[in-house]
Amino acid sequence: MRWPFDNTFVRDLGWLGARVDPVPVRAPELLALNDDLAVELGLAPAGLRSPEGVAVLAGNALAEGSEPIAQGYAGHQFGQLTPVLGDGRAHLLGEVVDTHGRRRDIALKGSGRTPFSRGGDGRAVTGPVLREYLVSEFMHAAGVPTTRALAAVATGEQVLRGRPLPGAVLTRVAASHLRVGTLVLLATRGSREQLAAAVEHVRARHYPELPPHDPMALLSAVVERQARLVAQWMSLGFIHGVMNTDNMTLSGETIDYGPCAFLDAYDPETFFSSVDAMGRYRYSAQPSMAVWGLARLAECLLPLADGEPDALMTEAQERVEAFAGIHEQAWLDRFRIKLGLVRVGSEDRELVEDLLMIAKAESLDFTGLFRDLARVLRREQTPTLDRVEDTSRWEAWRERWLTRLEGEGKPVRSSAEIMDETNPLYIPRNHLVEEALAAAHAGDLTPFEQLLEVLRSPFVEQEGRERYAEPADPAFTRGYVTYCGT
Repeated sequence: MRWPFDNTFVRDLGWLGARVDPVPVRAPELLALNDDLAVELGLAPAGLRSPEGVAVLAGNALAEGSEPIAQGYAGHQFGQLTPVLGDGRAHLLGEVVDTHGRRRDIALKGSGRTPFSRGGDGRAVTGPVLREYLVSEFMHAAGVPTTRALAAVATGEQVLRGRPLPGAVLTRVAASHLRVGTLVLLATRGSREQLAAAVEHVRARHYPELPPHDPMALLSAVVERQARLVAQWMSLGFIHGVMNTDNMTLSGETIDYGPCAFLDAYDPETFFSSVDAMGRYRYSAQPSMAVWGLARLAECLLPLADGEPDALMTEAQERVEAFAGIHEQAWLDRFRIKLGLVRVGSEDRELVEDLLMIAKAESLDFTGLFRDLARVLRREQTPTLDRVEDTSRWEAWRERWLTRLEGEGKPVRSSAEIMDETNPLYIPRNHLVEEALAAAHAGDLTPFEQLLEVLRSPFVEQEGRERYAEPADPAFTRGYVTYCGT
């Protein structure tokens, strides 16, 4: 089959990485293929399913026009700079221009050792590969900017992670794999000319509307996209789990789903990652951690800006601090619509915050709560709200909300429809994801395939799929731990 590869990263920034081919695997077998995404990329699903197509997706063969490269980047990992990271188990195969005219990276993850492997084996395990597939497809269906999974291929090999586990390769599609950490590497170890070339590449690819050679304008554009992205995470109860600067894209897409999870019972201090002992990247801290990472981006861009150093420092700080206002407005807009409100009200923030205080005090399921509010308007059963013990507090809030809705001047049914189109009924519930991954490790893909089907239509009630909308047993959540995908 034909792969319409282009390679602008290699042409423009080929020195920012290592030209190296993927390492072949023993017995590649297709586990999952994203047909809709393949068509969007201009690729034929039947061709991808063929032995020749699977060989490319596994890293056993190179498609014509592909120029594989392992990208180099640095990263602040839990606040500490690691000067050189890079793709230790990934290969960028090339870029395609999709049917919408958008340039997209196609990369393999788990495709073998590279010069950046730092002693690692360069491989990935089936569980983390399928986790990224599930969660990224949900995020896409929910309208969140995200990398996506084109395919997952079993390798026929075992990967040692304390115990032998089945290996797999993920084919990831992204607007690009350029990160804050990409510029950190160049700002700390590269030349000014290299840094300028990379920044111009980022601008031309992701922000062509900006004037060239204006690093401060680029900073503001990245700040705005990240602020809106994190607001979307917060509105879904998503916990990224590892917001290091090597996992913060310059395009504004969500990337790296290793230790991610979702809220069940609402508690803003929730975190699950095994490597985040202090909760640096807990749910409530995600906006401030994004600001921290963007401040590192500002440090990279300052050497390219023209002007007096102190004035530039002040300007950069102001541009980073603009995140707060953008995020707060985007957050309020998201939560306002989650309550069925379209018009702006002066007390909307207080209304949202008071509801979240009730949710925390009552340990209410975050996702179920907002779906139940639409049921209140339709006078249906409300399984999440039926758990409320302080009924007077809830009733007082309910009356305030209903009064606010009356001021919208639209039928109650219309508000309920808006809420159902905004609040997912199905999310990648932590226990369901783990159930699907455990079955996949045992050779049964049926739970994975069923969960994936549900998550691709997260807002629409699906008959016979009631269990997919139910939260985990609290005992599961109390002991739940996520791990960086390896």
